Amino acid sequence: MQEIILISFLGPDQPSQFTRLMQVLSVHSLQILDVGQAVIHNQLTLGIVVSSNDQTATALAMKDILILAHDIGLTVRFKPLSASEYDQWADDGGRTRYIVTALAPELTAEHLQQVTDIVSTQGFNIETVTRLSGRPAREGGAAEPKRSCVQFGLSGQMLDAAAMRAACLRLSAESSIDVAVQEDNAYRRNRRLVCFDMDSTLIEQEVIDELAMQAGVGGQVAEITERAMQGELDFQQSFRARVALLKGLDASILPEIAARLTVTEGAERLISTLKSLGYKTAILSGGFQYFAEYLQQKLGIDEVHANLLDVENGMVTGQVRGPIVDGARKVELLRGLAERMGISLEQVIAVGDGANDLPMLSIAGLGVAFRAKPLVRQNANQAISSVGLDGVLYLLGVHDKDLNRA
Repeated sequence: MQEIILISFLGPDQPSQFTRLMQVLSVHSLQILDVGQAVIHNQLTLGIVVSSNDQTATALAMKDILILAHDIGLTVRFKPLSASEYDQWADDGGRTRYIVTALAPELTAEHLQQVTDIVSTQGFNIETVTRLSGRPAREGGAAEPKRSCVQFGLSGQMLDAAAMRAACLRLSAESSIDVAVQEDNAYRRNRRLVCFDMDSTLIEQEVIDELAMQAGVGGQVAEITERAMQGELDFQQSFRARVALLKGLDASILPEIAARLTVTEGAERLISTLKSLGYKTAILSGGFQYFAEYLQQKLGIDEVHANLLDVENGMVTGQVRGPIVDGARKVELLRGLAERMGISLEQVIAVGDGANDLPMLSIAGLGVAFRAKPLVRQNANQAISSVGLDGVLYLLGVHDKDLNRA
């Protein structure tokens, strides 16, 4: 008769503990069905599910484990599992699994309670809890980190995806915390390309507004820009109307405007990390090619696609050359980049803030609305507003501790 036993260990973590435990199980030929371990502040929690058809071998193994556990300072518990319990566990292993990522400048116990309340109402079981952000300094020590992240690994079937999405959005709005929910599949761990909007995403400004201020038409252009970003105006028409107002601007001002652009918090850290991890990056912008190329050189972006501002005799003509990069064009460019790289759309990440970014956010495997307008946040797969742009790294499962060792 097959015996199935869950063996649980708790106590101080020490070198070679796991090896010595495996030696005991090996000597008595016990089969390992499952194993999991976590260590926090040098305290070990280890679970092993074993099976055997030899009751004598099982008894001897348990005896040796008790002796070894006492020797190395671990508390041990044995729990027999029935065949039906094991079968249920095996069946659960085939279910879709999810990752929930909680982000904020500082995560409190209340934040985590609110997140896990949402998880519980959807019928999920929390299997793992992992802190991805660096350890905060003691009071009086180094400056506190400006970002905090905890990742939950879930098992179970989602009861109502729309309700869970709505609950996460409400929590974000009320508590200044971002909550991302993703399927934990192979694509989540194998993204290869990241496409960024530029204005109000990689940089804090809208470049066309900066140009308009130099041309003395800032108020008129800003009004059209805001209405377009809110999705109230067709992007192509509004863009041509704004550019027309720039007619007569001296193009010699472009380098000065580029030099005073403010790179968004976390952008440099994000791009450098993505490059070190082998990702390709691109700017797909409804802004202007001149400034996209400036950022390309500054940040090390692989490829840029934006609008070509027409200049004749050193003066802006009020027109653009070539096709306008609107929402549809961004989708076309993103698809083309993925095809050239030989990857699926599931392996693409898209990040943007405006209504004209929604089409590319919707087709990418991971679409992230960054500090976006309400319309965009509600319609994007994921949203980040509480931390910098490098918060995207946490959605990829990247640990701060890994970056610190790089």
